[in-house]
Amino acid sequence: MKLKVLVCIKQVPDTNNVKIDKETGTLIRKGIKSILNPEDKNALEEALRLKDEIGDVFITVLSMGPNQASVVVKEAIAMGADRGILLSDRNFAGSDTWATSAILSSAINKIKEEDGLDLIFCGRQAIDGDTAQVGPQIAQHLKLPVISYVEELKYSENKVLVKRAIEDGHYIVECPTPVLLTAVKQLNTPRYPNMKRIFETFGENPERPIETWTAEDISLAKENMGLNGSPTRVKKIFTPSRKFEGEFLQGNLKEVARQLIVRLKERQII
Repeated sequence: MKLKVLVCIKQVPDTNNVKIDKETGTLIRKGIKSILNPEDKNALEEALRLKDEIGDVFITVLSMGPNQASVVVKEAIAMGADRGILLSDRNFAGSDTWATSAILSSAINKIKEEDGLDLIFCGRQAIDGDTAQVGPQIAQHLKLPVISYVEELKYSENKVLVKRAIEDGHYIVECPTPVLLTAVKQLNTPRYPNMKRIFETFGENPERPIETWTAEDISLAKENMGLNGSPTRVKKIFTPSRKFEGEFLQGNLKEVARQLIVRLKERQII
């Protein structure tokens, strides 16, 4: 039986100097170069590795964003995914993590009802928000178990064996499918897109077109989308400035060690 895998991906700004809309507290993305979120790429790579290993695997990638986010969906197809879906609608604009996870979950439910679903992969977190909330929230909406911070993964006989990172070590977790997994960068090294598939996906008449779904295509009330469906309100976002400079100690190893001890004692650290 074919293994059905879904990977949630996101287009994010490739910079730390982002601008914020003062009225909505959301990112202003216009004019900023965007990329496929790094840990989402690790999530996709792990799905592709399962396909390499097992063979009979169908991978769907799902993203939510403006029309320009179609670029990362196409990139995922070029890397080896089989189906790409972009959720794009003005009603989605301004969604916080709760509304975003609700929208994605509604789309995932539709995909599951159409063709079944065994595994869901997400990146641990997006570099434009760093919340690490959307993946677990999707699992909550779908009433699925979730294993976060996945560093190693083995799949066999409708179950996964996972090495899950924690602050001072690891957990080894076994779980039956379906399950949602969030990937960290240590999980793998993502591959480059295939040149043939790039032409098939990005050409004027693509052989591998992506699908675009709007609010009308998912079973979710519009009051649960966008700013209206978002309980979170951002008061202020800014790039912190450095308040002090570092000090370089000169000399051989013993001299530097002696200077370091003096500095630490001066600051009453030791």
